Amino acid sequence: MASLTVPGGTGSVRPNPVGGRKLPRPTPAELAAAADLLLPDLIAPDLDVLFCGINPGLYSAATGRHFARPGNRFWPALHRSGFTPHLVDPADQAELLTYGLGITNLADRASARADELTRDELAEGGRQLVDKIRRYRPRWVAVLGVTAYRVAFDRRSAVLGRQDGTLGGAELWVLPNPSGLNAHYTPAGLATEFAALRAAVGAPVSRRRSPRSRPASH
Repeated sequence: MASLTVPGGTGSVRPNPVGGRKLPRPTPAELAAAADLLLPDLIAPDLDVLFCGINPGLYSAATGRHFARPGNRFWPALHRSGFTPHLVDPADQAELLTYGLGITNLADRASARADELTRDELAEGGRQLVDKIRRYRPRWVAVLGVTAYRVAFDRRSAVLGRQDGTLGGAELWVLPNPSGLNAHYTPAGLATEFAALRAAVGAPVSRRRSPRSRPASH
């Protein structure tokens, strides 16, 4: 079995050794209806990193799992950068809580593309994210998408990487959007960006812990 990738994004992906579940593919009708659904946060108090996407895609909303569409690079990047010891399937997303990781979104509304959101939605999402951080107290928050971050927090010149100051008391990092629609980053390039955060966080990936809460509902 291939070894865990070192923080540089150059190694192989190791599959879940216990054979994780696979999500059923939603039907066209289920995808069409998903715009009216909400995707609960995967969150618990005192996480090491809370990853913040832009908003759920229709595929994720239909399946009830974050970054679920085949071709999204979030889960491979998470593994290749050393955050998880194997490639976690979206069906097993609750496993992230045992590694001190969680997932939320700037906006609740599901859409086919993140650029369908309005500036007002992103700004309101930024305010809600600050409230969430103060409630759950993660050490780090990583926003997945620099353009959305600039709009949500009125940081027009923000770049990827560690940001000055904190957000709601948490250290702040901006990562590229892992969507397969983001042609600016290869899988290896995404893994390198995630690995830089992983090095800053410094928590050992081998540490497993019991989640202190179930995935939160909005």
